[in-house]
Amino acid sequence: MSKTHAEQQDHRQSPWNKGRLVGQKRPLKPKEVWNIRARLQIEAGKRDLAMFNLAIDSKLRGCDLVRLKIDDLCVGGRLRDRATIIQKKTGRPVQFELTEQTRASVEDWLAILKIRDGRFLFPSRVHDQPHISTRQYARIVHGWVKSAGLDDSAYGTHSMRRTKAAQIYKKTGNLRAVQLLLGHTKLESTVRYLGIEVDDALSISEQVEL
Repeated sequence: MSKTHAEQQDHRQSPWNKGRLVGQKRPLKPKEVWNIRARLQIEAGKRDLAMFNLAIDSKLRGCDLVRLKIDDLCVGGRLRDRATIIQKKTGRPVQFELTEQTRASVEDWLAILKIRDGRFLFPSRVHDQPHISTRQYARIVHGWVKSAGLDDSAYGTHSMRRTKAAQIYKKTGNLRAVQLLLGHTKLESTVRYLGIEVDDALSISEQVEL
């Protein structure tokens, strides 16, 4: 049976986000990070554990994470403690740290990769793609979230980017530091990204006595 004109028009006008939870994706809480990491250590391959740890440490956008090359993280065959990349979105450099557990998981993953020099850290299995796509990365992230029993509609790739930044802000209240770590050009962007409200600002202010 063919659709009526009204039904077709209603279908065309349905918003893309109908039935979906939209808005800013939540950062993971520390216990959720530990939960996912523990599951990846037991159940998943070394690639996913390295990817998860790097996503948390680096605070990179998905488009930058999937484009990481081994040479970005290694020098003289050794992993760096800190790395610098040029962001695809802004064209500006941003630095990030590699904690001990992240370096260990990346080293385990590198031991599996046969070709190293100049190669992407997370190569694609698709023949005509040099590295995994941002879409594939998003699917991987949703798999991580589901494995921890969380609502995957509330989380996404930006959850990985926001997780450590949110904790740094919560513990220090240092917006400028978070701005530098996220590679934002304007402090206002960092405020919006973290979802800082007036109550947060007042709480920080109350901790300072003159």
